[in-house]
Order: sequence, then structure tokens, then C-alpha cells
Amino acid sequence: MEIRPASDRSLLVSFGSQISLEAHREVRRLVRAFEVLPAGILNLHPAYASVLIDFDPRRLRYEGVEAIVQQRLEATGADSVPETRTIEIPVCYGGAFGPDLEDVARHTGLTPARVVELHASAEYRVYFLGFSPGFPYLGGLPAELATPRLAAPRKMVPAGSVAIGGSQTGVYPADSPGGWRIIGRTSLRLFDPDAAPPALLRLGDTVRFIPMETRR
Repeated sequence: MEIRPASDRSLLVSFGSQISLEAHREVRRLVRAFEVLPAGILNLHPAYASVLIDFDPRRLRYEGVEAIVQQRLEATGADSVPETRTIEIPVCYGGAFGPDLEDVARHTGLTPARVVELHASAEYRVYFLGFSPGFPYLGGLPAELATPRLAAPRKMVPAGSVAIGGSQTGVYPADSPGGWRIIGRTSLRLFDPDAAPPALLRLGDTVRFIPMETRR
């Protein structure tokens, strides 16, 4: 673990430089340790192998925040990480719901049917939520499906779009701009501001995509 200043009001806690389940587990443990924020700690922003911690510089100094991090981690055992949930997401692949499925197939040298088969056969981990409220960054995409993002992002991607961006996959929770390759769409609502909690998925969840239909 490495702790270093990120700004005059934040510090970064890193668990290595590689995306791995081990680093992810440490990220989850740290987030769990700060379920109740102490006075002066404003927010936590988990990522693949790190957590950015925002604090109020009028109430805390960097050294004090670092000490709190060390104390909280020492008090939070490795077995305190919550059990993962498995969430199934139904997807209609291809056609108007997946306008980039054919492009992904051409880039990877696979048939569209094989792209769908591989995408739906994998088990994914929610490493963190970001970009827009409820957007899951999912690790576990089969290496054969890695496809570069679009050269120019779309101005509008429909909510529920299932997409590939590089070696990641994810689901757009709301209508928004985006540059990932859209291969399908789900009717499942990933973010509802009136729900408690508003995001369907959470850090550490396991996700499986269930093909409902492949359109041509």
C-alpha cells in the first residue's frame, strides 16, 4: 500500500499499479473501513487499484488523514469485506440495440454470434462506479473481445446500452454522450434517483449478461 498527496485537500491510497482481484479486495476493505466518515473526511472515490480520499483542509492535515487511514485499515480485518452479489442483466444484442456489434466482430475476426457468446459467457466484477451515476466499470471481458473506443464519441447513447471500451465492458445507466462500442441494450434500470440505494450495482458485485435476443 502507498499513500501520497493528490492535492491540498485529497490523498491517494494505492494498492499497486495492476488491475487484480487482490487490489480490488483491498479497495473494498478500505471503503468498508470508511462506511462511517470521520469528521473532516468528505468523500471516497474508489478505482481499480486505488481510493482517492477528499478531506476538509480547514479541519484536517494530510498527516492526520494518513493516520486515520492506517488506523481504520488496522481495525478492519480482511474477512470484513462483504460477500459479493451476483446480478443478472438481460441483454438484446445487435440490430438497433447494438449498432456496433458488427464492427466489433470485424475488429476481432469473430462472427457476431461468437462475440455475443463470449460476452455473455464471462463473469464480470464491478470494480467501481463512475463517469455518470451508476455506470459500472466491469473487469473480466474476454481478451478476444477487446476493441478500441470510437474515434469520435456519440453525442447521445441510450440508457441501458451495453458496450465495450478497450478491455472493459459496461452499461450506460442514463442517456449520455459516450464513445464505447455498443453491442446491445438492457431494459434493466441501473440508476433510479428515487430508489434506496439509487444505483442497482455496487462495488464488488458480480455481473452476468443473459442474452435475450440477437438482432440482425
